[in-house]
Amino acid sequence: MNNTAPPAAGPLGGIAVLDLSAYIAGPYGCALLADQGADVLKIEPPDGDNLRKYPSTLASESRAFVGVNRGKRGITLDLKSPAGLATLLRLVQQADVLVHNFRPSVPRRLGIAFEQLQALNPRLVYCSVTGYGENGPMRDKAGYDQVLQTMTGMCTLQGKRGGAPEVIYGSVVDYYAAALVAAGVSSALYEREKSGLGQHVGISLLASALTMQSARLVWADGEPRDVWRDMRSGGITGLHPTRDGWLYLSANTPRFWSALCTLAGLPELLADPRYATVRLRAEHADELLPRLHAALAQRSADEWEQCFGDEVPCAMARRVEDMFEHPQVVAEGMVGEFEHPLLGRYQGVTHPIKFSRTPGPVPRAAPALGEHNGELDAGG
Repeated sequence: MNNTAPPAAGPLGGIAVLDLSAYIAGPYGCALLADQGADVLKIEPPDGDNLRKYPSTLASESRAFVGVNRGKRGITLDLKSPAGLATLLRLVQQADVLVHNFRPSVPRRLGIAFEQLQALNPRLVYCSVTGYGENGPMRDKAGYDQVLQTMTGMCTLQGKRGGAPEVIYGSVVDYYAAALVAAGVSSALYEREKSGLGQHVGISLLASALTMQSARLVWADGEPRDVWRDMRSGGITGLHPTRDGWLYLSANTPRFWSALCTLAGLPELLADPRYATVRLRAEHADELLPRLHAALAQRSADEWEQCFGDEVPCAMARRVEDMFEHPQVVAEGMVGEFEHPLLGRYQGVTHPIKFSRTPGPVPRAAPALGEHNGELDAGG
């Protein structure tokens, strides 16, 4: 492992990470560590991370794989072969962190369980990403983002009350789990500075899906079981049609409600005590929305966004492609340029966390399959 990067390269400069994980949660968690300066080595089986094979309009690589594996070097190892396992164990002795997303029964079978690797490197922070956790009747069941969404009530609450459940697209459970991976690993590294010892960090998609719903998962003594737990304020808050395009409005505070009524030319709504609070506006949505929509039909979503400015929280519904050149995104440097051996130059997310003194390394593209095998052969 190349763990000689200067600390100024990022707050995790000098930390060596072995990323054995696949799909999104583990790999993106490791990408977040790489953003902060860690030297992340992605280790794939000879046929590659299965995410590479997902549908993509890119001819030479999966868009999803490239998007969640920035900042890493990449090699291939067959962990089921004695030679591949021996190579990994050699790398473990030099590493600070290892991340995988095998089911709980698999690591011991491969010879890479926490206790087995801890004996080689007591300082190793070992992070396992599972579907359902390390214990319980579902511990070895395959877990995927939308499976956990459906299991934990997210899809039921996403749909209309009494209607069909709806999936939330965008792998939200995976990405939240990735944030937990980066946070958990960083905390374990901090604790290691005091104790000198590594530890096992356990992250599950089940815990991710439940943690995302902390505001829903509150059940007070005496409450009935069937309580509507959705957090939508309803009424005015939501997506609305305009003359051209859709506009999201949030006017929950008195100040924003006043500004909305004034700028939309609806002062009579502001003066009506029946609409004085968020709850009252939700209760009278059938009366309010036709009048609001008639007003919004006078301009396009873009024009309303400009009109409301800082006075009313709102956003025109855009395509994700619009974000590459959005002035706020550009001003914050949220998109950078990458050079990929197969794709050539492309743009992608970079440096989502801002550090004033240790900003982190120049972005590195996701590795091609086995791109850095030569460095391994050379002892790198």
